[in-house]
Amino acid sequence: MQRDSWGSRIGFVLAAAGSAIGLGTVWRLPYVAGEQGGGLFFFIFIILLMTVGTSLLLAEFVLGRSTKEGAIEAYRKIAPKGQWHLIGIIGMVASFLLLSFYSVVGGWITTYFVRSFTGNVTNPPDGDHAALFEQITSNPWEVGIAHLAFMIMTILVVQMGIKKGIEKASIYMMPALFVIFLILMVRSLTLDGAYEGVVYFLQPDFSALTGDTFLFALGQAFFSLSLGVSVMVTYSSYLDKNASLPSSAWSVVLLSVLIAIMAGLAIFPALYAFDMPPDQGPMLIFSVIPAVFGQLAFGEVFFFLFMLLMLFATLTSAFSLIEIIVTPLIRGKEYLRKRMTWIVGLLIFAMGIPSNLSYSLLSDTYFFGMIFFDAVDYLVSNILLPLGALLISLFVAYKMKKPDLREELLRGSKLGDRFFSIWLLMIRFITPFCIIVVFFYLIFG
Repeated sequence: MQRDSWGSRIGFVLAAAGSAIGLGTVWRLPYVAGEQGGGLFFFIFIILLMTVGTSLLLAEFVLGRSTKEGAIEAYRKIAPKGQWHLIGIIGMVASFLLLSFYSVVGGWITTYFVRSFTGNVTNPPDGDHAALFEQITSNPWEVGIAHLAFMIMTILVVQMGIKKGIEKASIYMMPALFVIFLILMVRSLTLDGAYEGVVYFLQPDFSALTGDTFLFALGQAFFSLSLGVSVMVTYSSYLDKNASLPSSAWSVVLLSVLIAIMAGLAIFPALYAFDMPPDQGPMLIFSVIPAVFGQLAFGEVFFFLFMLLMLFATLTSAFSLIEIIVTPLIRGKEYLRKRMTWIVGLLIFAMGIPSNLSYSLLSDTYFFGMIFFDAVDYLVSNILLPLGALLISLFVAYKMKKPDLREELLRGSKLGDRFFSIWLLMIRFITPFCIIVVFFYLIFG
């Protein structure tokens, strides 16, 4: 029984970075930063990403590579007695639900990408970009077909496996994503009035510091690295034993930081140049950004590039969310991969239909006071992700033997016992404490 593997360390890093970057950085980070005051939020976010986030990322890497198993079996192999494997099940359920509504956003992006060829997105007939978004999302057929198309694109890549599918796609998509971001960033920074957007994004105003700023930044750090659902446990289980885990983790984090900076420098200067509000929430890229591009020379071309970037970012995250479910189901039997990928992918699509209809046929149907899309988002983002992150940190810190942790963490690395001691302190005490604070705030705050 031949288990698939990454063809190279760079392939693993790009795929892991693609999973981490995704909509968490490209879509969610700019609007959360806009809502939380810009520079101060971003400053705290970067610090937490490189400390608490990195420590948990390394914990998932250690668990995955040491066991060579995906979600469920990785926990069962370390702790065969007890119910610790439920952490993997929580991760699979969270990934299933997350992709069910995440793919709906992927469908919206697919629709906007297709419509970018006509130019009527940047310059709608009545000039109302928000109304155009409402018109699109209220059409169940258009968004339904786009939703299905997005899921089929995801399935077609994942069914080909780790090396020939996910790695190959990531090796092409991630460099393309950087190039497109660079083009958009340069164009944005050369606009008149762009400097104010740079200041808003990069200059911290510590007088605006509140508890909310810290808590939202920590939550964003976990979201931006795909932590808490065992995605990185699954990806690292295919990694070569001689690869340096700290080096791989820092590569993923630094790529995430770089993309976060590029995203901010591509979006906020353009918003300020055209006097657009930065605090428009999740609809920032669907209503405000098209309006910005509509005022640029060759705006349709730049908007096309922006939506292509969004599509690449969304797909690279979607690959990992399906893979975490497929890996435990096939248990190394690659001949089952194609069938299971299609089954899982179509089930996720079916689960996403109510979320897709939340803005049309089910717009008047509420669950706990929220439309179905928002209810699933709340369940995953506010409950399952923090819970999964907490349980993973506690499992690695207290159920894995200290000598095994040290050996796995430092294998292939030139780092020594001091680094291991600092990481162990982080994963045993600081990271769980931060997660518990965020978890209780999200639930009871």
